[in-house]
Amino acid sequence: MNAQKIHPLVAVIATGGTIASKRGADGASTPSLTGEDLLALVPQVNARLHPIDLMSKDSASLTLSDMQRISDRVRQQLDDPAISGIVVLHGTDAMEETALLVHLQHATSKPVVFTGAQFTADHPHADGPDNLALAIEIAIDQGNAGRGVLVSFGGRILPAWGVYKRSADETDAFRSARPIGHVESPRLSAPVSGIRVDIVAVYPGCDATHIHASLDAGALGIVLAALGSGNANPAMIEAVRRCADSGVPVIVSSRVPDGLLVSSYGGGGGGHDLAAAGAIHSRTLRPGQARILLAALVASGSSAGQISRAFSDYCDPV
Repeated sequence: MNAQKIHPLVAVIATGGTIASKRGADGASTPSLTGEDLLALVPQVNARLHPIDLMSKDSASLTLSDMQRISDRVRQQLDDPAISGIVVLHGTDAMEETALLVHLQHATSKPVVFTGAQFTADHPHADGPDNLALAIEIAIDQGNAGRGVLVSFGGRILPAWGVYKRSADETDAFRSARPIGHVESPRLSAPVSGIRVDIVAVYPGCDATHIHASLDAGALGIVLAALGSGNANPAMIEAVRRCADSGVPVIVSSRVPDGLLVSSYGGGGGGHDLAAAGAIHSRTLRPGQARILLAALVASGSSAGQISRAFSDYCDPV
C-alpha cells in the first residue's frame, strides 16, 4: 500500500470567515488566520494537508464573483489526481450559497466538504478546530465522493442542496431540507459572475416598489422571500406580471425555514395567484439558495421550463 493511500492528500481551501477570525484591539473580529495557521490548531488526522489561501473575507461580504472563484478553485482540486478530498473553510453567513453553487457546477469525483465556525479562533469555546477535524475525516472517506457537496458542522453531515443556517449562536447551526443521500440536481457549469439576481422581502402591507426597482436596476431574476408557504398580497401580482412580460423569472421562496412550499392560496395575492401571474415556487430552497440556483440557471441560458423543473422536480425529497 503506497503512502498516498495510507495518508491521502486533502486540499484545505481557506476563504476567511469566523473560523479564521480573531478579535482585534478595537473589539471587532476579522479574518486574520491563514490556512496553515488553522491547520496547526487541528488534532492529529490520518491525512496530509495542503492549505490554499484563496481569500480572507467575512462571508457576508462575498459577491457572486467571489463564490465563483471558490468554485473554480474547487474545480482545480477535483482535476488534480494527487488530491483525494477537498475541504472549504467558509464563513457561516453565506456558506449555504457557495456550497450550493459548487454542488451545481461540479460532479464530485472526490469528497468536497464545507465547514467553518460559530466562534472565533480566540474564543474560549472555539468550535473551528473540531469542525475542521471532522471535515477532514469526511474528505478522506471516498464513500462520500458520490454524495455531492457536503456541509459538516456541529457534528452533523448535511447535503448542500437545501442546507440552511438555523441559529446565529449555537454550534449546531445548520439543518437541511434534504436527506443526505439525495444528490440529484441540474448540472450548471456556466460562471455566475456578473449575473444580477435580487431577493425581495414580502411583508404585511408591502407594495411592489422593490420589484420595480430591481427590474429598473437590470436584475435578470428575482426571488421573493414570501410569507408562509409562498404567499404575498395583491400589490405584488401586477409587478410579477411585469417581470413575466419582460422575461425576468420570479421565484417564490419563503421566510419560513422549514416545510414544502405550495401554490395553493388565492385571495388576490396568495401562492396560487403568484403562480398564475408567472412566478415559480421553490419547493424546498429558501431565498439564499434559491437565488444561487436561479443565477446559475440564468447564466446557463435555461428556458422557463428548465427553470420551473429545477425548482420542482429536483426538490422533491425522497
